[in-house]
Amino acid sequence: MKTADFDFDLPPDRIAEHPVRPRDAARLLEVGPTLRDFIVRDLPTLLQPGDLMVVNDTRVIPARLDGRRGEVAVEITLHKRLGEREWATFSKPGKRLKPGDVIVIADGFSAEVIAKDGMEVRLRFSAGGAELMEALHRHGRMPLPPYIRRKADEGDNADYQTVFAAREGAVAAPTAGLHFTPDLLAALDERGVRRVPVTLHVGAGTFLPVKVDDIADHKMHSEWGEISPETAAAVNETRKAGGRIVSVGTTALRILETAGREDGTLVPFSGDTDIFITPGYRFRIVDLLWTNFHLPKSTLFMLVCAFAGYDRMRAAYSHAIDTNYRFFSYGDASLLHRTDPS
Repeated sequence: MKTADFDFDLPPDRIAEHPVRPRDAARLLEVGPTLRDFIVRDLPTLLQPGDLMVVNDTRVIPARLDGRRGEVAVEITLHKRLGEREWATFSKPGKRLKPGDVIVIADGFSAEVIAKDGMEVRLRFSAGGAELMEALHRHGRMPLPPYIRRKADEGDNADYQTVFAAREGAVAAPTAGLHFTPDLLAALDERGVRRVPVTLHVGAGTFLPVKVDDIADHKMHSEWGEISPETAAAVNETRKAGGRIVSVGTTALRILETAGREDGTLVPFSGDTDIFITPGYRFRIVDLLWTNFHLPKSTLFMLVCAFAGYDRMRAAYSHAIDTNYRFFSYGDASLLHRTDPS
């Protein structure tokens, strides 16, 4: 398929700049044989006792830094951890940076350019490990997506973090999880819907546009993830008992499908994944996908088309645009039923 097949017109005013409050008051579009409009807090009525929700417990770090190379201002967005002190980054203006350049971020905190690879700039920081993380919390800010035009403020420190956040390492939020509140989780518990965690440290590459004409030529970014033996066992037990696996977000889905076997069982996993899911893919683990509304021509819109069906998702997005659903990270939610390819 062509990248142009996944394009659509999105009015700029549909892009959410701030989340709805409370979080579970956002709108919800159920995409199954028909389209049905709900509110996020209606989710327990759409799930069944015995279903298992899989959530991503990654925690976003303050991954955006402002520094200077001499007189030139440089904005750094961490992308992927490569070592104790080294990160792959997207740095602007990247074209003017060269190996050996030093970017001063604050007194006693700097980064040296050690390599460049296309859009990526590899940096070695003057601090490492816990000291680097402390410096990021002191000098960094939340890395809001590029389609949110404003700068991050104090409110984003909480707003851009899910209630499941536990393991630091993401540089973008697993945004499907942003809709959940303690009250909604309590209602799901009462409904008999269990939940287990996986980890996928979301990278800034999730926002990279697809620039090739044929999607088969796109090189997917890689991200580190982990599935514990306990989570794998819970998924396998649920499937054996006839329950459904509900992935909270495309990030959880990608790590689940990475570790899924052809026979439908899940195995523990720890490592990088660059799985690229497009129409025609046969899903091994996930039955329902809870997710936000995604960018035109993005790998995530391709993924949801693979999951729920291309024509069905085109119709769902047209409905969402026509009825003023809010798009992207701080936007509304959808619950997608899997449609297997014929």
